[in-house]
Parts: sequence; structure tokens; C-alpha cells
Amino acid sequence: MIKIIKAYEECSAFAAGFQGDPNFSDPMLCSEEQIRCNLIKSIERPDCDVLGIYREGQMTGLFVLLVLPDEKYIEMLVGLSREKEAYREMLQYLEQHWPGYNADFVFNPGNYILKELLDLRRAEFEPEQQKMVLGTPILGVDTTGIEPLSEGYMAQYCDIHNKDMYWTGERVAQAQDRFRTFLAIHDGKVVGYMDVTYIFKENEPFDLFVLKEYRRRGYGRKLLAKAVEQNEPNGMMLLVDADNTPAIRLYESMGFAKVQGQNNLTAHWKVSEQ
Repeated sequence: MIKIIKAYEECSAFAAGFQGDPNFSDPMLCSEEQIRCNLIKSIERPDCDVLGIYREGQMTGLFVLLVLPDEKYIEMLVGLSREKEAYREMLQYLEQHWPGYNADFVFNPGNYILKELLDLRRAEFEPEQQKMVLGTPILGVDTTGIEPLSEGYMAQYCDIHNKDMYWTGERVAQAQDRFRTFLAIHDGKVVGYMDVTYIFKENEPFDLFVLKEYRRRGYGRKLLAKAVEQNEPNGMMLLVDADNTPAIRLYESMGFAKVQGQNNLTAHWKVSEQ
């Protein structure tokens, strides 16, 4: 049975019971700020469905779904359950209400139940992401050639931006109330960029990219250094492919450290049409 959650008190105890679970904790609920943004505030948002799954009067699942009808897009902001049937009901709910939508799921890599069900639906999975958190930042790094996004470089930035993600260059450029974008410039050419949030207590780089022919010249380090410098005094976390050793070493050299037990896995699924 599915019920729409209308108050945090209806689900707070259930959500708290997943903290620290190695397989079923939610990487989107690891901090007080994430709980506030992804769960508490979502209950009042008109673009979010907060679903409670119940069996014999007891909650067995809690899911927060961001739904953007104009873009035919869904994102699971929260997914908590230890029961396969609860996940089945959530996925069936998507199939019933939003067939043909593109849905993204970010979840604990140990959550074998959700992974199995998405596998059966032929979802595509990204590499596991390692979470890293900034400790003591390394200051004084040369950031020559790094500039904020401006109209003069907009076309070049969008041209080289990663297109295979929700936050394309065009969307980031329209959301500068949430993002800062830094560009690496070489002889008037945009050779790299970094998109990073700046409105949270713990901000996050969403994308770091340097053109292949300009790599190993320090641009990645410069972009990261500028983002860290502009972010003070707030904290910063990031996600990196767990097997990307060069990138992890770069982040460690800038004061980031791995966080154990908070990795995530992302799956993309086009909701089945009945």
C-alpha cells in the first residue's frame, strides 16, 4: 500500500533507522543538510512525491521522487527500504504514473535489492562513486588562467560541456543562483571548466573537465584550487569514480580525504510504457 507522506513526523523514525546501515543507508541522507534538503523540504515541494510504502500498517519503504513533467524527468532523492516488495511498488508507481520518463536513481552500492530490480529493467549503471570531503585546504596554489564564466566564453563553454548528464552547460548557465562556473583559458580558448555549487554549507563540484590535449598541464588543479578558494568558509565534498586513481590523487593533494561507507551508485532508466 502506498501513502503520500505529508509531515516529517510520519517518517522521521523510519528514516533514522537506516543511518549507518552498510547496505541500505541512503548516500543522499548522510548529513543534517541532506536530510533537510532531500527529505524534510521535499514534503512541502509541489514537484516532489514523498511515498510511504506500508504492509500491515507498518512502513516498509520511504521514497522521495522529484518529478519534472516538462522535461519528462524523475530523480529519486531518497530511497529507503530493506524489502524487495517495497521497491517493486515504487517502480510500479513510476510505470503507472510516468511511463516514458527518464529516471535517475542514486543509491548505496550495497543495495543489492534495488540494483537487481533495475538490472531486470535494463537500467544503465555508472561507475561507483567514491565520496571525498575537504579537510584542511591547500592554499596558495597558482590559479593564473582561471576565470569565472562570462557571456564572452558562453558558447565555447557549452560546446565542450558534458552533454550526457542532466546538468548540461546550458542548464548550469541558467542556474547561476546555485552554481559557480570556472573556466580554464589558454590563449583565449576555453580548455576546461568546473561547475560547483555555492549555496550550501557543504558544496559540491558537479563536473570537472579539461580537453584531452591540455591535460597534465595543471589546469585541473588550478580549477579545483579556485573553487576551494571561492568556497571559503564553507565545506566541500565531491564524488569521483572509485577506480579513478589519478583523480583521487589530485583531490588528496588538495586536502580531500576519502569517506568510508558513503559511496554511491547511479542508474538511469527509461520508465517502461505499458
